[in-house]
Amino acid sequence: MNEPKRKPRVAVVFGGRSSEHAISCVTAGSVLQAIDREKYDVVPVGIATDGRWVLESEEPERLRIDSHDRLPSVDAGRASVALARDGGGAELVVSEPSRPPRTLGEVDVVFPLLHGPWGEDGTIQGMLEMAGVRYVGAGVLASAVSMDKGYMKVVLAAAGLPVLPWVTLTRRQWEEDPQGCRARVADLGYPLFAKPARGGSSIGISKVHDAAELDAAVEEAQRHDPKVLLEVAAEGAREVECGVLQGLDGAPEASVPAEIRIGGDHEFYDFAAKYLPEEHTELDVPAVLAAGVAERLQDLAARAFEAVGCEGLARIDFFVMPDGTVVVNEINTMPGFTPTSMFPRMWAASGLDYPALVDRLLQLALARGTGLR
Repeated sequence: MNEPKRKPRVAVVFGGRSSEHAISCVTAGSVLQAIDREKYDVVPVGIATDGRWVLESEEPERLRIDSHDRLPSVDAGRASVALARDGGGAELVVSEPSRPPRTLGEVDVVFPLLHGPWGEDGTIQGMLEMAGVRYVGAGVLASAVSMDKGYMKVVLAAAGLPVLPWVTLTRRQWEEDPQGCRARVADLGYPLFAKPARGGSSIGISKVHDAAELDAAVEEAQRHDPKVLLEVAAEGAREVECGVLQGLDGAPEASVPAEIRIGGDHEFYDFAAKYLPEEHTELDVPAVLAAGVAERLQDLAARAFEAVGCEGLARIDFFVMPDGTVVVNEINTMPGFTPTSMFPRMWAASGLDYPALVDRLLQLALARGTGLR
């Protein structure tokens, strides 16, 4: 008698060592609620800030963000978990003090809901490739290129896509030749933005109005990344985003664009404006745009997706300049899935609701092998 076919086992991995640990936890809380448990066997795996992997709980309330004073995090005191290659597949093995290790069974697909370095930058993707485990989202190269804003701009510019002028500074350059660095930045003109080159969630970003503010802004960015990107400010521009999903035929599909309108005292789309519920940021989904602009954004989003070799999903961020021209700002290969995140909202407005979106990403990953492709 044939045994009933088991459901695909999904390891939802979140947390991580980056400064975006809390946002990853919030994202995971939303995804854990959305996955169809009739269709998938779900295992939540947290990565603590010290890098330890643990078997996490499925309490979505614990993974919510309320204020700067209460940011969620992975409970490092829970049972340790490891991904172990055994024969034809990889299994999750749980270890607890005074108990023999136990297995949770083979993992069919990993949903790596990690933001920032040590997760969204190709590191976990490389580990999963070596273990032969399918996963949601971009591969090693696309993840690494998109995470590093400097290299991302190089690739996009080489593909003929419009980007803002920029300069990247390493810690060594800043320490050995600060005057030369200041001169390179001055050539860009002010105002500009200083950003951690491999950061996200607007953590460590400063707007630099003049040369007197430059040193402090660089040092703030270096608290999060020794490599800093200085970029011309898109003064008067509208911030518009577009979601991209890979179709079953491999071709990218773009969502309707959406606009972020920042309220209150925020000079730019900073951490508080993005995530704190009491802030006055407004999201127009879909964005109200002049004739032809939405189509232009969708075309550029698909081209950017392919330029860096993305897979599965990405969110492409744009500036629509006062004269109507469009500039690519960033590529996010694992965009947020928080309750206020633009990616799921844009796809809902495009006809794909949150549970269906999560299911599509898992099905795409299950249909894709590991290795060179």
